[in-house]
Amino acid sequence: MSISRRGFLLGASAALLAGCATNGMGGRADYGARPDEKHPLKAMPLDKIKPELRRQEVAYETGQAAGTIVVDTPARRLYYVLGEGRAIRYGIGVGRMGYSLAGNATVGRKAEWPSWTPTPNMMRRDRRNLKYAGGLPGGINNPLGARAMYLYQNGRDTMFRIHGTNQPWSIGQAMSSGCVRMLNHDVIDLYARVEPGTHVFVVQGRREA
Repeated sequence: MSISRRGFLLGASAALLAGCATNGMGGRADYGARPDEKHPLKAMPLDKIKPELRRQEVAYETGQAAGTIVVDTPARRLYYVLGEGRAIRYGIGVGRMGYSLAGNATVGRKAEWPSWTPTPNMMRRDRRNLKYAGGLPGGINNPLGARAMYLYQNGRDTMFRIHGTNQPWSIGQAMSSGCVRMLNHDVIDLYARVEPGTHVFVVQGRREA
C-alpha cells in the first residue's frame, strides 16, 4: 500500500509531537498532590502557571559539565545540565539576595522543609518579622518552602539559597526579598538530583526576561 507524501509528513509530524509530549515533564503528573511529604502538598493548579515556567527538558548548549546547576537570573530560569546538549529547565523567581552572587559556587548543604529566620534588615523594614527572630519552623507557610539548597564559596556560606516558595505566583518575577525561589514541586525534583558539592554557576544581570 502506498502512502502519499502529504500523509507521510502529517504522520511524521504527529510522531514528533507525540515524542515531545512524552518526555514526562511539565504535566499534571509532575504537579500532583504529594501526600507523602512531611507537610503534604496539594496539587498545583496548572492554569495558574505559564507553560514556559513549568519543568521541561530542553535543548541547552553550555560549557558546564553534566550535573551542574546554572542559575540564569536575568532570564529567571534555572537549568540542571544533563549533558549532550540537554538540560532540565525550571522557572524561578529572583529576590534581592538573588543578585548577591555571580559565578561559581557549590551546594554546601541542603535541607528538607527548612526553618527560616529573617535577616536584621528584614526585621527593621517590617516589624512583623520580629516574631520570627528565633526562627520559623519548616512548613507550608514557611517562605523557604519544601526544600532549600545553601550555596557556598571557599567553604563559606554566601547567604544565597535556592529554595521553594509558598507564593507560586511569584515564579518568573523579580521580588523585593528572598533569593532564588522555585515551585515546591520543582525544588523537590531538583533537590533529589543534587548532593552537597554540586557545582553551581550563577549568571547575573538585571535585564528583563
